[in-house]
Amino acid sequence: MTVPKGSIGRVLVGAEELAVRVRELGAQITEDYAGRSPLLVGVLKGAFVFMSDLARAIRLPVEIDFMAVSSYGASTKSSGVVRIVKDLDLDVAGRDVLLVEDIVDSGATLSYLLRFLDERQPASLKVCALLVRDRGGTDEIEYVGFSVPDDFVVGYGLDVAERYRELNSISVFEPADSASLPT
Repeated sequence: MTVPKGSIGRVLVGAEELAVRVRELGAQITEDYAGRSPLLVGVLKGAFVFMSDLARAIRLPVEIDFMAVSSYGASTKSSGVVRIVKDLDLDVAGRDVLLVEDIVDSGATLSYLLRFLDERQPASLKVCALLVRDRGGTDEIEYVGFSVPDDFVVGYGLDVAERYRELNSISVFEPADSASLPT
């Protein structure tokens, strides 16, 4: 895999801001799902750090499963084609499902996943997204961490060509030369 040349730019969301907002989201989810045991469905790989912290912030018993989808590959631009790379291990029928996303960009992947999961007849299906683009159209998302501009972002699980997931904050990735980015 070709790694895009570039550097980490400005920090959009710092580590402490992330920690505070995740605790707030956990408290809200705890209140909204009181008396129930939601199934958190994380979208790999980007949501794994956020979902781990979120699961610990929810003061209810939760179950966890993961799906993997592909729409970016090694590029910083979505291909527009969503495909399931890893399906769920657990049955969601009759369950309260909370889909946990790292970032909602155009909304195409989210819409696809909601249709895909809804066909499996969960009792309820809601979305928690760490980041959403400043484009509006987030009506399908019940829980939002932060709104971000159109910059390509990395850190806290988000990557470019599998790099920078380990950062404890969310920063802008500054390509050295946009022509050198993989497509």
